[in-house]
Amino acid sequence: MKRVLSRLVQAGLSALFVLLIAAHVAGLIHIAPMQRAEAWLYDAWLKRTAPTGADDRIAILDIDEASLKSLGRWPWSRDTMSALVGQLFDRYGVAAVGFDVVFAEPDTSSGLATLQQLAQRDLAGSRDFRAALERLAPRLDYDARFAQMLAERPLSLGYYFIPQGYGNAKSGVLPPPSLPAAAFAPLRPGMPPPTGYGANLAVFQNAAQGAGFFNMRADEDGTARQMNLVSPYGAGYYLALSAATLRVAFGGEPVHAGVDRQTLLGRQYVAPWVEVGGLRVPLSADGSVHVPYRSGSPFPYISVARVLDGKAPPEQLENRIVLLGSTAPGLADLRVTPFSNAFPGVEIHAHLITGMLDGTTRATPPWADDARLIAVLLLGALLTAVLLRFGPAIGLAASIALLALLLAAYGAAWSRFMVVPMAAPMLTLLGLYALNTAYGFFAATRSKRQITKLFGQYVPPELAAEMSQNPAHYTMEGQSRDMSVLFSDIRGFTNFSEKLPPAELAEVLNAYLSTMTRIVQQQRGTIDKYIGDAIMAFWNAPVDLSDHASRAVQTALDMQAALPQLNREFAARGWPEVKIGVGVNSGRMSVGNMGSEFRMAYTVMGDAVNLGSRLEGITKQYGVGILVTQTTVEADPDHVFMKIDDVRVKGKETPVAIYEPLGGKASLDESVRQGAADFELAFARYQSQDWVAAESALTALNARTPRTLYDIYLERIAHFRETPPPADWDGVFVYTTK
Repeated sequence: MKRVLSRLVQAGLSALFVLLIAAHVAGLIHIAPMQRAEAWLYDAWLKRTAPTGADDRIAILDIDEASLKSLGRWPWSRDTMSALVGQLFDRYGVAAVGFDVVFAEPDTSSGLATLQQLAQRDLAGSRDFRAALERLAPRLDYDARFAQMLAERPLSLGYYFIPQGYGNAKSGVLPPPSLPAAAFAPLRPGMPPPTGYGANLAVFQNAAQGAGFFNMRADEDGTARQMNLVSPYGAGYYLALSAATLRVAFGGEPVHAGVDRQTLLGRQYVAPWVEVGGLRVPLSADGSVHVPYRSGSPFPYISVARVLDGKAPPEQLENRIVLLGSTAPGLADLRVTPFSNAFPGVEIHAHLITGMLDGTTRATPPWADDARLIAVLLLGALLTAVLLRFGPAIGLAASIALLALLLAAYGAAWSRFMVVPMAAPMLTLLGLYALNTAYGFFAATRSKRQITKLFGQYVPPELAAEMSQNPAHYTMEGQSRDMSVLFSDIRGFTNFSEKLPPAELAEVLNAYLSTMTRIVQQQRGTIDKYIGDAIMAFWNAPVDLSDHASRAVQTALDMQAALPQLNREFAARGWPEVKIGVGVNSGRMSVGNMGSEFRMAYTVMGDAVNLGSRLEGITKQYGVGILVTQTTVEADPDHVFMKIDDVRVKGKETPVAIYEPLGGKASLDESVRQGAADFELAFARYQSQDWVAAESALTALNARTPRTLYDIYLERIAHFRETPPPADWDGVFVYTTK
């Protein structure tokens, strides 16, 4: 029952653990460590599979420290920007340019506005001044010149959206939406929409061939792993800077979008996609893609100052898509990515463009959450069943096999440019194994403590340790079983105790009981109790011992054999000599925790127990150290016995054959065997009332080895000669006292 209850608790804890992870996957609760584990798995796989090598299609035009030192603080004049654009296209022949910056304010650095004020006020009457101003104005209108450069070349401006919760400010002018609001119907990726924006001046936006938002996106740990390629706002969807730059590089063709229908386990899902320059890019449901980072340094970084000076290597710019951004720390465009904690934001756009060109961007399929929810529930149930049924060893093998299966599935999805989160199912397996192993450990430890607490006072420590290996097998509940019981007592203890003061008597008893207890425990016996100087022990409970009778008899022999050495030690301390009697019986007994609500004890009861106690009491009547019953003799194949008598003990009508154990069969001296055979022959003649033959045999035995036992029977024969037994005498001696 306890084992079943323990398994139910274990199953319940496992189910609760699985349901918690399932609730996280279903979005009902949020478990931050799960997100961190997912991020770790993604980063590890990304670094392992990231392609290497340079990409000769993209270059990064860097507003670096050298450029700021040469050209002054940012923002630079539009005259400088016009010169830069002219150099890029006219001198270096770049394919397209994307600006990871915003031109939000007009440029007044040329002084044109001041000159126009003079023409209207202080120099209003000067025709020469007005004529000169009309000639110079086109050259001094830096914004108009820059706008003209934008209109004549494939450039994409950058702007940013303000997400909900960060205000609703609006500055500059947005380009027209690239896609209608229903482009991804029935999906609405990117929701909720932003509430504001920071865009370019109208003169630039109206002139530019393209524009895209450059908002960065970070996961909970601040790492940029995914970026939105589309974002809803107003009447439609807008493109990210990477997609907008790619579009103008391919000639500015219109953007297309839609959804694909996918089926998993009979259920249909909708997956969005966007097509830029004829390249279809699958999107996650929120309009994002996982940035396909390349390892190493795939893109050349070229200082703006070197381009303006004409000193940049032409091969690093010709026919390339160029992204203008900054690595200067002061401009705060450094991001955290799986590869670096200080990664230039402009390079993220470069990786996105490379991914779209190569078709290596990755999206999370719409069925991913359902798939991992099913995986969590199924794998959790399967591993729980294995652990409950087969234990931790096979459970470990199953966990490793299932983890390998999940990793293979993750790799297969990755190779198809999908990111299917697998950390939740993996942590389900790892957590379940750890939980069940820990539960098993603590349950086993608790069971060991319980076993030690329950049985430690009765059995030796090594036996308690053995029992703790399988605690469910042992119980203190009452049961009936075949057992052997032993009683031992110091003969004449009353006179013995009167010769010693209480303190010394306690020392004597402690020394005696310790010696005898060790002997009992060496034979794997269970100490039932001490009753003053008496010891009660039994075998075959709580530990199963098929040879319980042999062990009990050997214990009795060892106890008698220990007395000479013990008495020598006692004599050295001036203590009296100790003699003991031992009774052993085998049979059906009741064993268990018995007593009252005030005190319980693990003990044995029954007629067989009482008979063992009677045997110990009558050992002194025969002058022998040990007496055992017929049932013990029949259950013990290892020792030689000599029959002593047939008796009726007090409270029993059925006669009992009693024997004296002589020693082990393998080591017993032949003379002892012969002496036993001679006595049993004499005893048989005694029971048949052949007094002469019996007396003759006993006298011969007494002459060889005098024993009280022989004297007792000689006395009985003398008595029966004077007072013959009745005609129905069965040869059984009756004891009327305990």
